[in-house]
Amino acid sequence: MVPIGRPASSSNVDGVGQSLVDLTAGDLRRASDGWHAVLRIRGAEHRLWLAEPPTMSMSYTAVLPLDSDFEVRAHAAHRLWRAINGRVPGPAFHELSLQRRERLLLAVRALDGRMDGGSYRAVAEVLFGKKRIPERAWKTHDLRNRTIRLVQSGFALMRGGYRELLRYRRKQK
Repeated sequence: MVPIGRPASSSNVDGVGQSLVDLTAGDLRRASDGWHAVLRIRGAEHRLWLAEPPTMSMSYTAVLPLDSDFEVRAHAAHRLWRAINGRVPGPAFHELSLQRRERLLLAVRALDGRMDGGSYRAVAEVLFGKKRIPERAWKTHDLRNRTIRLVQSGFALMRGGYRELLRYRRKQK
């Protein structure tokens, strides 16, 4: 959610303030802490918080607290700015990459196979194809290690690790 500050002053000539033309087209509700709005611009949903009731003719500025969620808020504000200016907003901060989604799918399938009593070799044959699995040297083959890691990831997801998918990923330093 992007906190929107008070309307920018009319003397704002440097273009920092931004008019929210579609504010009335979105969902708007009053709450005890201010106003909450959901804007849908070019297929992307943007959530805003306003301290005061919105006014159509005013320009607004984003206010971003320097807290632990600053990176998420800055990303959301940038997406909103891009959408308002007719540009593609880009991916959401928490959106999973195609590679990550494919790996999660393989992990769940590997877990299902293992819980149905399949050996790691049988699971690998289903996931990667029987042709890719060698008759000999299975114990040292890279697909064996990959299959074991996928099964372990599946078990971790089953034990509650799936909740991590709902949290924003923070870059570790």
